[in-house]
Amino acid sequence: MSVSFPSCSSNEAFARAAVAAFVAQLDPTVDELCDIKTAVSEAVTNCIVHAYRDTIGTVYITCRLYENGAVTVRVRDRGCGIEDIEQAMQPLFTTQEGERAGLGFAVMQSFMDRLHVISKPGKGTTVTMKKTIERRPQKNG
Repeated sequence: MSVSFPSCSSNEAFARAAVAAFVAQLDPTVDELCDIKTAVSEAVTNCIVHAYRDTIGTVYITCRLYENGAVTVRVRDRGCGIEDIEQAMQPLFTTQEGERAGLGFAVMQSFMDRLHVISKPGKGTTVTMKKTIERRPQKNG
């Protein structure tokens, strides 16, 4: 699944819903689905608040399902990029003092199995997150 939309705060809920609807094919638990939605929310919010700051750009989301029950969610922007990814991923680090908690990447990392961030200043950022949905025994009718 691929989707793109303007970087408006009202579209954060759309992103969560779109990814949740796609991932529902794997029959996740409520907790697994909430984890994915929370991580997507943080990634999209980063695009809106940090990548494009006071402008409107485009947020791109790609989701992929795998036979082993894994899902990969990639959230990409063409915004300002991140100067120092290692520093940006530290809990409580923020570029907007007083306004943000600086926990976005920490939240993504705690709710997903894997988190990978690639960024180039002036070119944008790609956040790739992976989570494996636990397989549960099929119930007989």
